[in-house]
This record gives sequence, C-alpha cells and structure tokens, in this order.
Amino acid sequence: MIKLEKLIAAILSAVLFVMIVFLIWIYQNLWRQPLGPSLATPYKLPATWTPDPLLSTPEVDLVPYALSAPESVSKTIGKCGGASPMYILVIGSDARGNNYLYGLADVIRLVRVDFVNPKVTILEFPRDLWVEIPDIADNLNGQDHEKLNQAYLYGNPGFGYTNDPAGGPGLLARTITLNFGTQIDHYAAVNMRTFEKIVDSVGGIDVTLPETVDGRTAEDTNDRLLFLKGTHHLNGTEALTLARVRIDGVFSRADNQDRVLCALRNKLTSPDIVTNIPSLIQSFKGAVQTSLSPEHLSQLACLSAQLESQNIIFTSFPQQLFEHDRTYDPVFNKNVFIWKVDHAVLREYIVRFNSGNWPNTVITHQEKQEGEPLFCQ
Repeated sequence: MIKLEKLIAAILSAVLFVMIVFLIWIYQNLWRQPLGPSLATPYKLPATWTPDPLLSTPEVDLVPYALSAPESVSKTIGKCGGASPMYILVIGSDARGNNYLYGLADVIRLVRVDFVNPKVTILEFPRDLWVEIPDIADNLNGQDHEKLNQAYLYGNPGFGYTNDPAGGPGLLARTITLNFGTQIDHYAAVNMRTFEKIVDSVGGIDVTLPETVDGRTAEDTNDRLLFLKGTHHLNGTEALTLARVRIDGVFSRADNQDRVLCALRNKLTSPDIVTNIPSLIQSFKGAVQTSLSPEHLSQLACLSAQLESQNIIFTSFPQQLFEHDRTYDPVFNKNVFIWKVDHAVLREYIVRFNSGNWPNTVITHQEKQEGEPLFCQ
C-alpha cells in the first residue's frame, strides 16, 4: 500500500510539474506576443537570411523598399531587460472614430530608447515632407510621391493600397526608412478619441506654457483656442486642442505637442498612477495600433520610472534646413504646400540619431527657441 501511495504521489508530482511548465510556456508566449502585427523588414535582406517566425511576417514580400539598408545597430540587454537601443514610431492620427480605417498621421515621432544608459530621445518628422511612398503607384496612376502623412492614410484598411499586415503604421514606417534610412523596431498609433480618453483616464495633465498660445481666427473666435502663458490643468479635449493649434506655424505646433507629451509622461510616472498602468493597458487594448508586446510595455514603464527628466529629450531637424514650397499633386489636381529640404542632409542627421550621437546638447523649455532640442521637466 505504501509503495502504491508513493507511486501515485510521484505520478501526481510529475503531472503537476508538466502543468506548471506548460503554464509558464503559455504565459511567456502571451507576455511576449505583439499586440498587433509586427513591422515588415523595409529593405532587401541577404540571401543567407532565414526568417525568425517570432519576429517576422513571412507572407510579406521583402522587396528593396529602402534606398539602402540602415546602418546596423547592435542590440544590448540593458536595464529592465530591454533590448537597447529600441526604436519606436509613434503616430497621432487625426481620425476621430473608434477604428483605424482612415486618418492622416497628424503627429509623427521616432523614439529612440536607450536601456543601457537610460535615455529617451524623440525626433519629430514634419508631416508635409514630399516623399516616395511604396505600394501606392498602382492605385494612383503611377504617382508614387505624396506628403509623408499620406503614407499612414494609404496604408490603413480603408484604402487597401498595401498588403502590409501592419497597415498604416507599417506603410509609414517603410516610407520613412525608404527616404531617410531610419531604424524602426515597433510602432504605436493613437487616434484623437483614444488620446482624449487616455488623458482623462489619468485625471488630466499639467502643461506649462512659456508664452501664450492663441489659435483663434477670424472664422473661429472661441476662447477654447486660447491658452494663456503659465500652467494649465487640461482634460483630454483641451490637451488635444493645444496639441493641434498651429496658428504660429508647424514648428511651434510641434513644440506644444512635445509639452503635452512631456506632461502625459510625468502623469503616467506619478506614484498614484504608475501602479495602475497594467489596468490602463488592458482598458485600451484594441484601441491602439501597436506592435509592442506586454513585455515591451512593462520594460518601457520600468525604464520611464527611472529616467531623470533631463534624459527625456525632444528634438527636431534644424528649422533653417526647410523652405516653404509648393508642388503639383495630381491626386488632388492642385498645387499643395510642402517642405523643400535636402533628404540627403536629413539622412545624415538620422545616422547620428540612430547611433545616439545627436542631439548632444539640450536646453530647458524656458530657454527653448524654435527647432532646438528640449528635455522634459
């Protein structure tokens, strides 16, 4: 009897062990599973390359989208277990609906996350850059150039111009890499309605303006467009309005967007919010387009809580590189505004950004002039 009991106990122990191993395997795979389709590799790979089934999408034809492959950046495991550096394309869509069928890329930022020497650098891409966009020529009578923000629109399911499983973010990522040689590992896109809800879910944000922002016009004199110099506690709708005001030009608008993003980061890392991040992530699951996994989000939240404010840097290409210009757009059958700029020069800045060598000096919000880098306060 004793031997039988020992045998039964041994069998039960073995079964329990197998179940625990199986549950751990399931947990780890779900933990590391991207919340959305991964990015397709944007440049032609060597003939010896073998797809990693966990990281790639083999059904996508890997054609030479880029002018050349971005210079390879080796990855190192750093703080919070993050692979460093990590590059994330962050997109703010102007769509107000709950889905992502349409919408232009109203905000375009490339984020470089350094987990080894904790630092986050956020680079703005002007949406009115005239660029080559993959996949669209067959749908636009041979036209393969459009404004950068159009790439996101054409990539999303409403137009169906691409078979990229990552949709709008995927086509926008490949477009930026094609034209500027960027490194992009992941994406996160949020539409206006979701952004408002995120700000409201954390109880609003506090934004300090060094100068008055007045977005009122002769056609719209509503005071909701007026933000006086000083500190404001903004709800979701107010934060979105401030981020979209462009009466003083797109570069000033980008500065205001950066201030809103800084304020949101500060709120998310405050003691009363940080413990609720897992539930916040769960509540917005499906409302955000992203290839990040729960593991990535956990790593980013962990790093964010450890970052010094001076190591969160917002930057843009030097404003003097850009000239106002207009070009004929056959899609709209009219001349449209674009930025005239030497793409080769921007690619040189990207090489330095990829390597973490630009920008190398930052200033405070109070000292900031247009086009200069600043850090979160």
